Amino acid sequence: MSDNIQVLSRDASANVAQNRVLRNTYALLGLSLIPTAIGAMLGMQMNFSFMAQHPIIFTLGFFAVMFVLFQAIAANQNRALGIWLLLGMTFLFGLMLGPILQVAFALRNGAEIVGLAAGGTALTFLSLAAIGSSPARDFSGLGKFLFVGLILAVIASLVNMFLHIPVMSLAISGISVLIFSGYILYDVNQIVRGGQTNYVMATLALYLDIYNLFVNLLYLLMSIMGNNRE
Repeated sequence: MSDNIQVLSRDASANVAQNRVLRNTYALLGLSLIPTAIGAMLGMQMNFSFMAQHPIIFTLGFFAVMFVLFQAIAANQNRALGIWLLLGMTFLFGLMLGPILQVAFALRNGAEIVGLAAGGTALTFLSLAAIGSSPARDFSGLGKFLFVGLILAVIASLVNMFLHIPVMSLAISGISVLIFSGYILYDVNQIVRGGQTNYVMATLALYLDIYNLFVNLLYLLMSIMGNNRE
């Protein structure tokens, strides 16, 4: 009898801890949207001519900076510094929205397209997070398939930087929407099932899911709906 009580007590404690991580993750995720929005507004006013002239160098440099930031956040995930580094990273990601937002708002229906992308991203996140937040469901098996799909999408994107094939870009974005939607489901489920116990790292994962989902959805909508420039 006492053994059963101890087991139930441990399970209850684990559930409380997992719910706390999920609440803290959502709170920090909401906070991270503020520097992202500030960065995006500044990015829309910036000149990205170097990025346009040297896309490969810029991309590799950006990946290098992000890799260093990711490592720094992971090393400080249990400190306040980890939170500040995460918020600084989201500001940089906001800046990087500048080029695609400049193109989007140059379209006659640009505001509508951006709004649809943002709304679609929010709806997708809320729906999949609700499904993934059930501890009774186990989506851990998705991890390997999503990782392989992500690697292939990154490789295809790098190849297309040389080929410049519009149809290939559309296909990559479509597949990326599915991949990052799957990652939202997977990452939320990891939290509620105890696979991720640090809310800073959980926020980092979900932020990247949402950011990449938005960017790829925006590109798809621009390609489909944005034929006319002002």
